[in-house]
Amino acid sequence: MNIFKMTVRVLVGSIAALVMTLGSAIAADFPVKEIKLVVPWNVGGSNDISARLISKILADEGITVVVDNVAGATGSIGMTKVANAEPDGYTIGMGTSSTLAMIAQGLTPLKNEQFAPIARVTTDQLLLLVPKDSPAKDLNSFEAMVKKNPGKISIGTPGSNNLNHIFAVMTGNVVDSSIITVPYTGGSKVIIDLAGKQIDAAVLKPSESKAQIDSNMVMPLGVFANERIKSMPNIPTFKEKGYNVFPYGPLVQMAYLAAPAKTPPEIQEKLIAIFNKAIQDPRFKAASEDGGAKVDSLTGKALGNEIVAVTNTLALVGKKVFTEKK
Repeated sequence: MNIFKMTVRVLVGSIAALVMTLGSAIAADFPVKEIKLVVPWNVGGSNDISARLISKILADEGITVVVDNVAGATGSIGMTKVANAEPDGYTIGMGTSSTLAMIAQGLTPLKNEQFAPIARVTTDQLLLLVPKDSPAKDLNSFEAMVKKNPGKISIGTPGSNNLNHIFAVMTGNVVDSSIITVPYTGGSKVIIDLAGKQIDAAVLKPSESKAQIDSNMVMPLGVFANERIKSMPNIPTFKEKGYNVFPYGPLVQMAYLAAPAKTPPEIQEKLIAIFNKAIQDPRFKAASEDGGAKVDSLTGKALGNEIVAVTNTLALVGKKVFTEKK
Protein backbone atom coordinates (compact mmCIF):
# COMPACT_ATOMS: atom_id res chain seq x y z
CA MET A 1 0.00 0.00 0.00
CA ASN A 2 2.78 2.38 0.96
CA ILE A 3 4.70 1.45 -2.19
CA PHE A 4 1.55 2.07 -4.29
CA LYS A 5 1.03 5.49 -2.69
CA MET A 6 4.67 6.39 -3.24
CA THR A 7 4.46 5.31 -6.89
CA VAL A 8 1.34 7.42 -7.45
CA ARG A 9 3.01 10.36 -5.74
CA VAL A 10 6.10 10.04 -7.96
CA LEU A 11 3.92 9.79 -11.08
CA VAL A 12 1.86 12.82 -10.13
CA GLY A 13 5.02 14.79 -9.38
CA SER A 14 6.58 13.73 -12.67
CA ILE A 15 3.46 14.72 -14.63
CA ALA A 16 3.32 18.09 -12.86
CA ALA A 17 6.99 18.71 -13.63
CA LEU A 18 6.43 17.76 -17.27
CA VAL A 19 3.44 20.09 -17.54
CA MET A 20 5.49 22.93 -16.04
CA THR A 21 8.37 22.21 -18.44
CA LEU A 22 6.02 22.13 -21.43
CA GLY A 23 4.30 25.31 -20.24
CA SER A 24 7.63 27.09 -19.90
CA ALA A 25 8.71 25.91 -23.35
CA ILE A 26 5.46 27.12 -24.93
CA ALA A 27 5.74 30.46 -23.15
CA ALA A 28 9.34 30.88 -24.29
CA ASP A 29 8.29 30.66 -27.94
CA PHE A 30 5.09 32.71 -27.53
CA PRO A 31 3.71 34.05 -29.80
CA VAL A 32 4.17 31.77 -32.79
CA LYS A 33 1.10 33.07 -34.62
CA GLU A 34 -1.10 36.16 -34.75
CA ILE A 35 -2.86 37.41 -31.62
CA LYS A 36 -6.50 38.44 -31.98
CA LEU A 37 -7.43 41.57 -30.06
CA VAL A 38 -11.20 41.82 -29.67
CA VAL A 39 -12.44 45.40 -29.43
CA PRO A 40 -16.09 45.30 -28.29
CA TRP A 41 -16.94 48.60 -29.98
CA ASN A 42 -17.32 49.96 -33.52
CA VAL A 43 -14.46 50.80 -35.87
CA GLY A 44 -13.28 54.39 -35.44
CA GLY A 45 -13.99 54.78 -31.72
CA SER A 46 -11.30 55.57 -29.17
CA ASN A 47 -10.76 51.95 -28.11
CA ASP A 48 -10.46 50.87 -31.73
CA ILE A 49 -7.95 53.66 -32.41
CA SER A 50 -5.86 52.62 -29.38
CA ALA A 51 -5.96 48.94 -30.39
CA ARG A 52 -4.83 49.68 -33.94
CA LEU A 53 -1.96 51.86 -32.76
CA ILE A 54 -0.83 49.09 -30.39
CA SER A 55 -1.07 46.65 -33.31
CA LYS A 56 1.09 48.93 -35.48
CA ILE A 57 3.73 49.34 -32.77
CA LEU A 58 3.90 45.57 -32.16
CA ALA A 59 4.18 44.93 -35.91
CA ASP A 60 7.53 46.74 -35.73
CA GLU A 61 8.54 44.10 -33.15
CA GLY A 62 7.55 41.29 -35.51
CA ILE A 63 4.35 40.48 -33.58
CA THR A 64 1.10 40.36 -35.53
CA VAL A 65 -2.00 41.60 -33.70
CA VAL A 66 -5.30 41.48 -35.58
CA VAL A 67 -8.04 43.81 -34.32
CA ASP A 68 -11.50 42.22 -34.31
CA ASN A 69 -14.40 44.65 -33.75
CA VAL A 70 -17.36 42.91 -32.07
CA ALA A 71 -19.77 45.66 -31.02
CA GLY A 72 -22.97 45.44 -29.01
CA ALA A 73 -24.51 45.36 -25.53
CA THR A 74 -22.11 47.98 -24.13
CA GLY A 75 -19.11 45.76 -24.77
CA SER A 76 -20.64 42.56 -23.37
CA ILE A 77 -20.88 40.69 -26.68
CA GLY A 78 -17.22 41.14 -27.55
CA MET A 79 -15.96 40.40 -24.05
CA THR A 80 -18.11 37.26 -23.90
CA LYS A 81 -16.28 36.11 -27.03
CA VAL A 82 -12.99 36.65 -25.17
CA ALA A 83 -14.18 34.84 -22.03
CA ASN A 84 -15.18 31.80 -24.11
CA ALA A 85 -12.03 31.75 -26.25
CA GLU A 86 -9.32 29.11 -26.02
CA PRO A 87 -7.12 30.22 -23.07
CA ASP A 88 -3.88 29.99 -25.04
CA GLY A 89 -3.00 33.69 -25.17
CA TYR A 90 -3.97 34.13 -28.80
CA THR A 91 -7.29 35.85 -28.06
CA ILE A 92 -7.48 38.84 -25.74
CA GLY A 93 -9.99 41.66 -25.39
CA MET A 94 -10.19 45.33 -24.52
CA GLY A 95 -12.32 45.74 -21.43
CA THR A 96 -13.69 49.14 -20.42
CA SER A 97 -15.43 50.82 -17.52
CA SER A 98 -18.57 50.66 -19.64
CA THR A 99 -18.65 46.86 -19.55
CA LEU A 100 -17.65 46.92 -15.88
CA ALA A 101 -20.77 49.02 -15.27
CA MET A 102 -22.87 46.30 -16.90
CA ILE A 103 -21.20 43.68 -14.69
CA ALA A 104 -21.64 45.85 -11.60
CA GLN A 105 -25.38 46.22 -12.19
CA GLY A 106 -25.98 42.58 -13.12
CA LEU A 107 -27.01 43.54 -16.67
CA THR A 108 -24.77 40.91 -18.25
CA PRO A 109 -23.92 37.31 -17.27
CA LEU A 110 -20.22 38.24 -17.50
CA LYS A 111 -18.08 38.24 -14.34
CA ASN A 112 -14.64 39.73 -13.74
CA GLU A 113 -13.51 36.26 -12.64
CA GLN A 114 -13.77 35.13 -16.27
CA PHE A 115 -10.74 37.22 -17.22
CA ALA A 116 -7.03 37.47 -16.49
CA PRO A 117 -6.04 41.18 -16.39
CA ILE A 118 -3.07 42.03 -18.60
CA ALA A 119 -2.44 45.78 -18.83
CA ARG A 120 -4.29 49.07 -18.56
CA VAL A 121 -4.35 50.94 -21.86
CA THR A 122 -5.67 54.40 -20.93
CA THR A 123 -7.75 56.35 -18.45
CA ASP A 124 -9.92 59.08 -19.91
CA GLN A 125 -11.81 62.15 -18.83
CA LEU A 126 -15.17 62.62 -20.53
CA LEU A 127 -16.55 65.69 -22.28
CA LEU A 128 -20.00 67.19 -22.76
CA LEU A 129 -20.27 68.30 -26.39
CA VAL A 130 -22.89 70.05 -28.53
CA PRO A 131 -23.19 70.76 -32.29
CA LYS A 132 -21.42 73.91 -33.48
CA ASP A 133 -24.71 75.80 -33.98
CA SER A 134 -26.20 74.82 -30.62
CA PRO A 135 -28.07 77.62 -28.82
CA ALA A 136 -25.92 76.74 -25.77
CA LYS A 137 -22.49 78.32 -26.11
CA ASP A 138 -21.13 77.39 -22.69
CA LEU A 139 -21.83 75.04 -19.80
CA ASN A 140 -24.02 77.44 -17.86
CA SER A 141 -26.28 78.18 -20.83
CA PHE A 142 -26.59 74.45 -21.58
CA GLU A 143 -27.61 73.68 -18.02
CA ALA A 144 -30.11 76.54 -18.15
CA MET A 145 -31.55 74.98 -21.32
CA VAL A 146 -31.82 71.58 -19.61
CA LYS A 147 -33.55 73.12 -16.60
CA LYS A 148 -36.01 75.01 -18.82
CA ASN A 149 -36.80 71.91 -20.94
CA PRO A 150 -37.01 68.89 -18.60
CA GLY A 151 -37.10 65.56 -20.45
CA LYS A 152 -36.61 67.18 -23.86
CA ILE A 153 -32.84 67.58 -24.32
CA SER A 154 -31.21 64.51 -25.92
CA ILE A 155 -27.70 63.35 -24.99
CA GLY A 156 -26.00 60.60 -26.98
CA THR A 157 -23.73 58.05 -25.32
CA PRO A 158 -21.70 55.05 -26.54
CA GLY A 159 -23.56 52.23 -24.75
CA SER A 160 -26.01 52.47 -21.89
CA ASN A 161 -25.91 52.07 -18.09
CA ASN A 162 -22.24 52.98 -18.24
CA LEU A 163 -20.12 55.95 -17.17
CA ASN A 164 -21.16 58.04 -20.17
CA HIS A 165 -24.81 57.32 -19.37
CA ILE A 166 -24.26 58.15 -15.69
CA PHE A 167 -22.74 61.52 -16.57
CA ALA A 168 -25.52 62.24 -19.08
CA VAL A 169 -28.10 61.68 -16.33
CA MET A 170 -26.05 63.76 -13.89
CA THR A 171 -26.08 66.61 -16.41
CA GLY A 172 -29.79 66.86 -15.72
CA ASN A 173 -29.59 66.01 -12.03
CA VAL A 174 -27.26 68.91 -11.19
CA VAL A 175 -30.05 71.34 -12.10
CA ASP A 176 -32.87 69.15 -10.74
CA SER A 177 -34.04 68.29 -14.22
CA SER A 178 -34.00 65.30 -16.58
CA ILE A 179 -32.67 64.55 -20.06
CA ILE A 180 -33.25 61.94 -22.79
CA THR A 181 -30.35 59.50 -23.18
CA VAL A 182 -29.72 58.05 -26.64
CA PRO A 183 -27.43 54.97 -26.57
CA TYR A 184 -25.24 53.97 -29.54
CA THR A 185 -22.94 51.02 -30.22
CA GLY A 186 -19.85 53.21 -30.21
CA GLY A 187 -18.47 56.74 -29.98
CA SER A 188 -17.87 57.01 -33.74
CA LYS A 189 -21.62 56.77 -34.36
CA VAL A 190 -22.43 59.27 -31.61
CA ILE A 191 -20.10 61.93 -33.02
CA ILE A 192 -21.58 61.55 -36.52
CA ASP A 193 -25.10 62.18 -35.27
CA LEU A 194 -23.94 65.00 -33.01
CA ALA A 195 -22.19 66.80 -35.87
CA GLY A 196 -25.32 66.19 -37.96
CA LYS A 197 -27.50 67.77 -35.24
CA GLN A 198 -29.53 64.58 -34.77
CA ILE A 199 -29.01 64.90 -31.01
CA ASP A 200 -28.62 67.93 -28.75
CA ALA A 201 -25.45 66.84 -26.96
CA ALA A 202 -23.13 63.92 -26.29
CA VAL A 203 -20.84 62.53 -23.61
CA LEU A 204 -17.64 61.30 -25.24
CA LYS A 205 -13.91 60.90 -24.72
CA PRO A 206 -11.67 63.64 -26.13
CA SER A 207 -10.08 61.12 -28.50
CA GLU A 208 -13.52 60.32 -29.97
CA SER A 209 -14.30 63.95 -30.68
CA LYS A 210 -11.01 65.82 -31.14
CA ALA A 211 -11.09 65.73 -34.95
CA GLN A 212 -14.60 67.18 -35.03
CA ILE A 213 -13.68 69.78 -32.37
CA ASP A 214 -10.65 70.84 -34.41
CA SER A 215 -12.84 71.01 -37.55
CA ASN A 216 -15.37 73.23 -35.72
CA MET A 217 -18.14 70.69 -36.23
CA VAL A 218 -18.87 70.29 -32.50
CA MET A 219 -18.16 72.33 -29.37
CA PRO A 220 -16.92 70.98 -26.02
CA LEU A 221 -18.65 72.69 -23.11
CA GLY A 222 -17.33 70.94 -20.02
CA VAL A 223 -15.14 68.20 -18.59
CA PHE A 224 -16.60 65.60 -16.21
CA ALA A 225 -13.58 65.79 -13.92
CA ASN A 226 -11.99 67.77 -11.12
CA GLU A 227 -9.13 68.93 -13.35
CA ARG A 228 -8.97 70.30 -16.88
CA ILE A 229 -7.59 68.14 -19.70
CA LYS A 230 -3.92 68.91 -20.31
CA SER A 231 -4.27 68.95 -24.10
CA MET A 232 -7.54 70.97 -23.95
CA PRO A 233 -6.80 73.60 -21.28
CA ASN A 234 -9.57 76.00 -22.33
CA ILE A 235 -12.44 73.64 -21.52
CA PRO A 236 -13.73 74.18 -17.96
CA THR A 237 -14.67 71.37 -15.60
CA PHE A 238 -18.17 70.89 -14.21
CA LYS A 239 -16.67 71.32 -10.75
CA GLU A 240 -15.27 74.79 -11.36
CA LYS A 241 -18.66 75.87 -12.68
CA GLY A 242 -20.28 74.69 -9.46
CA TYR A 243 -21.85 71.43 -10.73
CA ASN A 244 -21.15 68.29 -8.68
CA VAL A 245 -21.20 65.30 -11.04
CA PHE A 246 -19.47 63.06 -8.47
CA PRO A 247 -22.01 63.09 -5.62
CA TYR A 248 -21.46 59.39 -4.85
CA GLY A 249 -17.68 59.21 -5.19
CA PRO A 250 -15.00 59.40 -7.91
CA LEU A 251 -15.43 57.50 -11.18
CA VAL A 252 -12.75 56.26 -13.57
CA GLN A 253 -13.23 55.69 -17.31
CA MET A 254 -10.55 53.24 -18.38
CA ALA A 255 -9.67 50.73 -21.06
CA TYR A 256 -7.59 47.64 -20.34
CA LEU A 257 -6.50 44.36 -21.91
CA ALA A 258 -7.64 41.00 -20.55
CA ALA A 259 -7.25 37.34 -21.52
CA PRO A 260 -9.49 34.36 -20.71
CA ALA A 261 -9.18 33.46 -17.01
CA LYS A 262 -7.58 30.05 -17.56
CA THR A 263 -4.71 31.38 -19.64
CA PRO A 264 -1.52 29.82 -18.16
CA PRO A 265 0.43 32.17 -15.86
CA GLU A 266 3.54 31.92 -18.07
CA ILE A 267 1.55 33.10 -21.08
CA GLN A 268 -0.08 35.86 -19.03
CA GLU A 269 3.38 37.14 -18.13
CA LYS A 270 4.40 37.11 -21.79
CA LEU A 271 1.25 39.03 -22.74
CA ILE A 272 1.92 41.58 -20.00
CA ALA A 273 5.49 42.09 -21.20
CA ILE A 274 4.49 42.36 -24.87
CA PHE A 275 1.53 44.69 -24.52
CA ASN A 276 2.78 46.88 -21.69
CA LYS A 277 5.91 47.58 -23.72
CA ALA A 278 3.71 48.78 -26.60
CA ILE A 279 1.55 50.89 -24.27
CA GLN A 280 4.68 52.54 -22.79
CA ASP A 281 6.05 53.24 -26.27
CA PRO A 282 6.53 57.02 -26.74
CA ARG A 283 4.39 56.92 -29.90
CA PHE A 284 1.42 55.43 -28.05
CA LYS A 285 1.80 57.69 -25.03
CA ALA A 286 2.08 60.84 -27.17
CA ALA A 287 -0.96 59.97 -29.29
CA SER A 288 -3.04 59.05 -26.22
CA GLU A 289 -2.12 62.17 -24.26
CA ASP A 290 -2.75 64.36 -27.30
CA GLY A 291 -6.23 62.85 -27.35
CA GLY A 292 -6.81 63.74 -23.72
CA ALA A 293 -6.09 60.31 -22.21
CA LYS A 294 -3.61 59.31 -19.53
CA VAL A 295 -1.25 56.34 -19.77
CA ASP A 296 0.26 54.52 -16.80
CA SER A 297 1.84 51.12 -16.18
CA LEU A 298 -0.78 49.12 -14.30
CA THR A 299 -0.62 45.39 -15.03
CA GLY A 300 -1.54 41.92 -13.76
CA LYS A 301 -2.70 41.60 -10.17
CA ALA A 302 -2.57 45.35 -9.47
CA LEU A 303 -4.80 45.95 -12.48
CA GLY A 304 -7.13 43.22 -11.24
CA ASN A 305 -7.48 45.04 -7.91
CA GLU A 306 -8.28 48.28 -9.74
CA ILE A 307 -10.92 46.51 -11.85
CA VAL A 308 -12.62 45.22 -8.69
CA ALA A 309 -12.52 48.69 -7.09
CA VAL A 310 -14.00 50.37 -10.19
CA THR A 311 -16.71 47.70 -10.43
CA ASN A 312 -17.67 48.21 -6.78
CA THR A 313 -17.93 51.98 -7.23
CA LEU A 314 -20.00 51.58 -10.39
CA ALA A 315 -22.36 49.22 -8.56
CA LEU A 316 -23.03 51.91 -5.95
CA VAL A 317 -23.28 54.80 -8.41
CA GLY A 318 -25.39 52.84 -10.88
CA LYS A 319 -27.90 52.06 -8.15
CA LYS A 320 -28.05 55.68 -7.03
CA VAL A 321 -28.34 57.18 -10.53
CA PHE A 322 -30.54 54.65 -12.33
CA THR A 323 -32.82 53.22 -9.65
CA GLU A 324 -33.32 55.86 -6.98
CA LYS A 325 -35.59 58.86 -7.40
CA LYS A 326 -33.80 61.94 -8.58
